[in-house]
Amino acid sequence: MALDGVSLSVSAGETVALIGPSGCGKSTLLRCVIGLVWPDDGTVDVAGERMTPETAEAVRRRMGYVIQEGGLFPHLTARENVALVPEFVGWSPERIRERTDELAALVQLPTDALGRHPGRLSGGQRQRVGIMRALVMDPEVLLLDEPLGALDPMVRADLQRDLRDIFRRLQKTTLLVTHDLSEAEYFAHRIVLMRSGQTIQEGSLKTFRDKPADAFVTAFVEAQESRPG
Repeated sequence: MALDGVSLSVSAGETVALIGPSGCGKSTLLRCVIGLVWPDDGTVDVAGERMTPETAEAVRRRMGYVIQEGGLFPHLTARENVALVPEFVGWSPERIRERTDELAALVQLPTDALGRHPGRLSGGQRQRVGIMRALVMDPEVLLLDEPLGALDPMVRADLQRDLRDIFRRLQKTTLLVTHDLSEAEYFAHRIVLMRSGQTIQEGSLKTFRDKPADAFVTAFVEAQESRPG
């Protein structure tokens, strides 16, 4: 069983971080939210609209999704990757170009990088393009699955600052998956700790330290905080 009785609400404009050991169900929960995995029981509601096979396409367009390591199409340039959905729904080339340039400025991607294929971009640049692609339709909800997990520490620190600024500026409802407790605390209004397909505790890092729900919470926090560096 991947998820077992998970109940989670995210308020409008709130950033919630899902954290927990590998295989605990964080990514599966995101895939349920966006309708890539259908739960055997229970429902998913996004901005007041229920996700069903009939409504799935419309509901998905209200969300932006950044998968692990960006997931860019290697045969398309950065600009073409960002333009995929706008072209599909019939935006004009001029509108797509203006929106892409606007987002490049927002995520601080050099404009000359837009004409390059992913293989000619740095890891940090690929992640910025992935974030642009998630934001291009101005979604109400952002889903980010380990968006910074594969980056070296210095690039990751730069992107963390930029991404938090974007969250604050745009006020999107955001559900973020990370393995890093300090990153969760940096980004999120609320942290949700998962284990074996269940939510164990919700709150701030201080709550986890001072009022752990069980011994696993304490062990998880202590393991994170005892890592070198």
